[in-house]
Amino acid sequence: MAELKEIDFIYKQNLESDIIEYLSQRLKIDLRDAMEKYYSSKLANQIENGENGIDNLDYKNLAEDLLENELKIL
Repeated sequence: MAELKEIDFIYKQNLESDIIEYLSQRLKIDLRDAMEKYYSSKLANQIENGENGIDNLDYKNLAEDLLENELKIL
């Protein structure tokens, strides 16, 4: 069971890393700014808590949703 929790933790870390890198490239900002935007979002909390299986969605879709709904960037 501990192994499953570790795999889940690593998966979420990779997902967050992919989202942050995508935001950085899409907004043409450095990684620190992208991290700030991501970790201050509702999306980060939803992924951390595994709400509604959101952590199983594609990182690009999640990042685009963040841009459109939380950061209001189209």
